[in-house]
Amino acid sequence: MKVWIPHQAGLSLMGELPPDVTVEVFEHADRMPSDAADVRVWVPPFLGGSDGTALLRELPDVAVVQLLSAGADAWAGRTPPGVTLCDARGVHDPSTAEWVVTAILAQLRAFPAFVRAQAERRWAYEGNTPTDELTGKRVLIVGAGSIGTAVRDRLAPFEVSFTLVARTARPEQGVHGVEELPRLLPEADVVVVIVPLTDQTRGLIDKDFLAAMPDGALLVNAARGPVAQTEALVAELATGRIAAALDVTDPEPLPADSPLWAMPNVLLTPHVAGSVRGLLPRAYRLVGDQVRRFAAGQPLINTVVDGY
Repeated sequence: MKVWIPHQAGLSLMGELPPDVTVEVFEHADRMPSDAADVRVWVPPFLGGSDGTALLRELPDVAVVQLLSAGADAWAGRTPPGVTLCDARGVHDPSTAEWVVTAILAQLRAFPAFVRAQAERRWAYEGNTPTDELTGKRVLIVGAGSIGTAVRDRLAPFEVSFTLVARTARPEQGVHGVEELPRLLPEADVVVVIVPLTDQTRGLIDKDFLAAMPDGALLVNAARGPVAQTEALVAELATGRIAAALDVTDPEPLPADSPLWAMPNVLLTPHVAGSVRGLLPRAYRLVGDQVRRFAAGQPLINTVVDGY
C-alpha cells in the first residue's frame, strides 16, 4: 500500500507503520515520485487550495485524502465517490487559539498603534492611554468546535465571561444555536468567529451581524475570509464604531488597494494562525495514526461530513 505525503520531514514523524506500507514524498504536482497506482492514502500540501482536487483524477486507487488543514472547504463535495475525506481537526487548536488570544490582546492594548509609533521613533504615551483591557470582557465565540473550545480555555485565566455558539444548540453544554446571534451579539465586547466555511456560514458576518455588535466591540475572524461579506465589513469598520483583528480576508491575498490596510482600527495578518513550527509534528502524528487505522481496517477519525 502506498501513501503519498508532501513533506520530507513527515517520514520520520509518522511513527512505526505496518511493513506493507510504503511512504513516498510528493512535493511537486508536476513530478510524481512513482507510478500513481496503488496510492491508497494521499496527504495534499497544507493550504494547497482547490487546485489539488484536480490531481485526484490521476490517483485511480486512492481511498483516503487526509488534509493537513482544519477546514475542508476547498475539498468538500469535490472528492470522487468511495474516497473518504478527513480533515486535521485538533492539529491547529493550539496555534489558532494562540493567534486569537494574541490578536485580542494586541488590539485591546493598542499594540498596533505602539508599533507604528516605534517605527517613527515616537514615544506615544499621550493619545494612546489609557488602553482597553481584556479583564472582565464578555466574549462571544461563534464556532464551538475544538478550536473554539481551545480559545475559551486559553482566555479563561483573563477573568472573562463566555457565550459559545454552534450550528445547533447544545443546551446541556451551555452552547447556543446560531439562530440566537441577533440576541447575543449586542451583549458581546469581543466576538470571535472560528466556524468552518460552508454554504451555511458563507457571508455569516454581514451588515446585520456587524450592526448588532455594540459600539467599541472587537471582531476577530480566524475562520475563512468568505465567512465575512467584505463590502459590509469595510463599510462598518470605516465608521470606526467597532474594531477588527483579521487573519483571513476575501480575497486572499488582500489586494494592495483594499481600504482595510490603512484602517487604524484593523489588525491584519496574512492567514498565519496555523503556520507554526509545531504544525508538522502534530499533523504527522495524525497522519501516522490514520494510516495505521486504514491498514488495519479500523474506522478513520476526522471524517468530513456535510463540510464539517
